[in-house]
Amino acid sequence: MGRKKIKIEHIQDERNRAVTFTKRKNGLLKKARELSILCDCEIAVLIFNNTNGQCFEFASSDTSRTLTRFATFQGTVELRGLAEVRHHHALL
Repeated sequence: MGRKKIKIEHIQDERNRAVTFTKRKNGLLKKARELSILCDCEIAVLIFNNTNGQCFEFASSDTSRTLTRFATFQGTVELRGLAEVRHHHALL
C-alpha cells in the first residue's frame, strides 16, 4: 500500500512546518549526496530557512568552486519552477 498524497501548500502551523522542514531538508540532502556518488556529478545545495534565518549547505566538492563554475557556465541551464528552461545569464 502506497503513501497518501499530500496537498502541496503552505503549512500554517509553525510546529508542523518546522517538523516538515527538518524531515524534507534531510531527505533532500541525502538524495543530493546519493546522486553525487552514484552519478559522479558535482552538486551544491543551499537551503535558507525563512522562519529562523538558518542556512544549510551540502556540496559534493568545494561550494565556492561549484558556484564559480555555475556563474561562468556559458551553456543553457535547465530550471524547474516558474520557467522550464532559460539561459542562466538572463538571471544574473
